[in-house]
Amino acid sequence: MNIAKVDLNLLVYLDVLLREGSVTRAANQLSITQPAMSNGLKRLRDLFKDPLLVRTSDGMTPTKRALELQPVIRDVLSKLESSIQPETDFEPATSNRTFRIMTSDYAESTLLLELLGKLARLAPNITLDLITPSDVTFHDVEQGKVDMAINRFDELPLSFHQKVIWYDTFSCVMSASHPLAENWDLEGYLSAQHIWVSKTGFGVGVGIDPNEVQKLGWVDAELTKLGKQRDIRVFTRHYHAALQIAKTQNLIATLPSRAARIFKDDPGVVVKEPPFDIPPIALKMAWSALLHHDAGHIWLRRLIAEVAEESATD
Repeated sequence: MNIAKVDLNLLVYLDVLLREGSVTRAANQLSITQPAMSNGLKRLRDLFKDPLLVRTSDGMTPTKRALELQPVIRDVLSKLESSIQPETDFEPATSNRTFRIMTSDYAESTLLLELLGKLARLAPNITLDLITPSDVTFHDVEQGKVDMAINRFDELPLSFHQKVIWYDTFSCVMSASHPLAENWDLEGYLSAQHIWVSKTGFGVGVGIDPNEVQKLGWVDAELTKLGKQRDIRVFTRHYHAALQIAKTQNLIATLPSRAARIFKDDPGVVVKEPPFDIPPIALKMAWSALLHHDAGHIWLRRLIAEVAEESATD
């Protein structure tokens, strides 16, 4: 293939087609007619000698070749877009930009609480629009409609940029009046009643089946390896709710240690190390290639990394 004979517009077409999974939506995105987009897809198929998108019961499904091409083309177009943009500096002290960040309340109450203090001093007119994971899809982030996603992710699309913000261990939180506060061991842990709390990834969650232990996450996965299972009475997606319930009820919350620190000075709460090993979790930030070279976005990512590093020494 002679690259000089390739219409680069076709790469733009393919990028949008693979993101939208629909000729109609891709045409609307590029403000062209559906026949023009269909013709573009035909030319792409001829160019790559591959169908690229195949109609299935799930809609237009990308082929293996298309999935291999997608991150390469996105990277090429992102670099090209960045190079032809007029170069402008980002001035945080005077900027009134709004950054939309998808995050769980775990990151809100730990990382972002510290970040707000920095922003107040360095960029007082910047606004953060914090969105819950249930309100956002991978597509929203990929399109740059959401600046960043901060959460624990089992997996992320290859087209995303990502960075580990920190690793966190687990702690057990309970009321100071809990019977196990003075007699803490694995046997007691298993005899107690518990609060389950988690919200990872993107999208709307579904109800939990307590019997599907393999789907309950890190804590219960480790107990399963020991041939044990805890008695979960409350399922929640909110860390603050779990902490408040643990403080006022005879229930134990096993959650990331940085979230447990919220109650470190509360005399009504006891924080213990789990009586079994749980691997650390990674809090990550992920963002679209479309924003990777944006000056304001780069500044915010560096500031978040700085806040995370400072908090590690607290």
